[in-house]
Amino acid sequence: MLSKKNTKAGNLNKFLIIFIFIISSFKFSYTQAQNDLIGTKTDIKILDKISSKNELINLTNGDELIYKDLAIKVMKCTNSEFDDNPEIKAYIQVRDLTKNDNDKVFVFNGWMFSSSPSIAPFDHPVYDVWLVDCY
Repeated sequence: MLSKKNTKAGNLNKFLIIFIFIISSFKFSYTQAQNDLIGTKTDIKILDKISSKNELINLTNGDELIYKDLAIKVMKCTNSEFDDNPEIKAYIQVRDLTKNDNDKVFVFNGWMFSSSPSIAPFDHPVYDVWLVDCY
């Protein structure tokens, strides 16, 4: 009687090794692409509602900028430039310096989206802030 070899198990092992290799290569390329999309600088526009003048401001992430009565700090920004509709988002903290008793309270503390500023609106009686770019 002829002995039969278990060829299915050998083919399965080859398939698993190839599958693990492919998945690991995708994961590496995905994390590399994600690292490339995180920016170090952010552009925002500030509108002074009283004088009707707006100004484009370039911020380095992590640094705080004092603009008139506002202290603005961008913690992180990302850019999804590989999509058909690029989405720029940034985590921004804004303090109103005219309120001395609430020095640690933020007027705005959250994610701001360039394509949909109404998702998390910046609400201030004098200034309006919106996100322009991340690079």
